[in-house]
Amino acid sequence: MKVTEHIEKLTGPKFSFEILPPTKGSNIQTIYDNLDPLMEFKPPYINITYHQAEVDLKQRPDGLLEPRVVRKRPGTVAISAAIQNRYRVDVVPHLICGGFSKEETEDALIDLHYLGIHNVLVVRGDASQLTGRFITAKNGHEHAIDLLKQVVRLSLGKYLEDDLENPEPLVFSPGVAAYPEKHIEAPNFESDLKHLKAKIDAGAEYIVTQMFFDNSKFFSFVDACRKVGINVPIIPGIKPVSIKKHLNILPQTFKVDIPPDLSREMDKCKNNNEVRQVGIEWAIQQSKELIASGVPIIHFFTMGRADNILKIAKAIL
Repeated sequence: MKVTEHIEKLTGPKFSFEILPPTKGSNIQTIYDNLDPLMEFKPPYINITYHQAEVDLKQRPDGLLEPRVVRKRPGTVAISAAIQNRYRVDVVPHLICGGFSKEETEDALIDLHYLGIHNVLVVRGDASQLTGRFITAKNGHEHAIDLLKQVVRLSLGKYLEDDLENPEPLVFSPGVAAYPEKHIEAPNFESDLKHLKAKIDAGAEYIVTQMFFDNSKFFSFVDACRKVGINVPIIPGIKPVSIKKHLNILPQTFKVDIPPDLSREMDKCKNNNEVRQVGIEWAIQQSKELIASGVPIIHFFTMGRADNILKIAKAIL
């Protein structure tokens, strides 16, 4: 079932959960250990992120450093299939531009179609940790809208090879990401909104937002979207703070503001356990206000640990 179809049928507060693939060398049981407790909330679907290869600097025998490409979190397609099979729930694997050619993307979409997976979230991917800027893969997509258009073309039966005999359409329901406080690389909010509208016009069926900690910014973002003709479902993304370093890391990495009330409470904390509790309490109040406003579903970023998400969800219901 499409994400949009799930949303149309929802009654009462509902949650979706986003998980990270385990790091290379870890067991998929770590995924199950986090998801098992959350399944009591009957999520209509679960998102699985995709991570491009990262570049580490490795010291050579002569003392010089050389870049080494490593994929630290492989397995998104396989994990999607495993979760779908174990929990009998729809999954939404993420598709990214970074690190993948158009051919590799097409092959991944074919694999997903064979597995009966038809929902995807289309994102560009993060900038390189070494250079601070996004690097396009050879014969890959530079922007998320180009990746989105490839997904839409496949839904029309248009493959990269134009000489296939009677090609079968691979129908997908694509969503895209958005930033209530503006993408870090966008020159201004108006420009960011213009690019988002282009993605909707190109075929995106719903929006999932980046994290935010001030609901007024989400409400303003939704109003701005509606004014420019973006009428698809807009799903708020919530990530509770859990460590004191989030005070600096999150604003720098994601260009999100930490409200003064929240930062003051975090400053009072003596350790990360206390910060985690502050994050839980803040997210509970955020979520209650969002539900009261009529959002269709709340999307929780679990980031590899679900104990705090479990407490938040229990407090809301």
